[in-house]
Amino acid sequence: MKPKVIIGIIAIVGFTSLLMYNFGNSISTYVNFEQAEGMNGAHVVGKWDNTKDYGFSMESKRFSFFMEDQDGNVRRVVYPKPKPNNFEQADQLVVIGEMEDGVFYANDMLMKCPSKYNNVDASQFEQAKAG
Repeated sequence: MKPKVIIGIIAIVGFTSLLMYNFGNSISTYVNFEQAEGMNGAHVVGKWDNTKDYGFSMESKRFSFFMEDQDGNVRRVVYPKPKPNNFEQADQLVVIGEMEDGVFYANDMLMKCPSKYNNVDASQFEQAKAG
């Protein structure tokens, strides 16, 4: 074989290996707060605990609140941005970040808000479908 072909095959194999390695690291599963301890980029699913204090700190420029994960663990979450507009209406939250000393520091936050179609009964759905 020619040296150019061998170098091309090695480059393709190397690039494919690197791509698969990075893809494997980007896939994450949802964990609870206890499992998130020591993980980078942990995804924790839960709901806002509106019985505890929350708010934006002008001094630290961070929004903090308490969240209950799916196993019932409640932890303080610190988010480095202002409170999202539809935060109070969200049915479910996903915070992405790291646990540190019992506090979850979120780099990103996703919100699942209630659908306006949840309360549509079957007859209304059929009418809408029929046009």
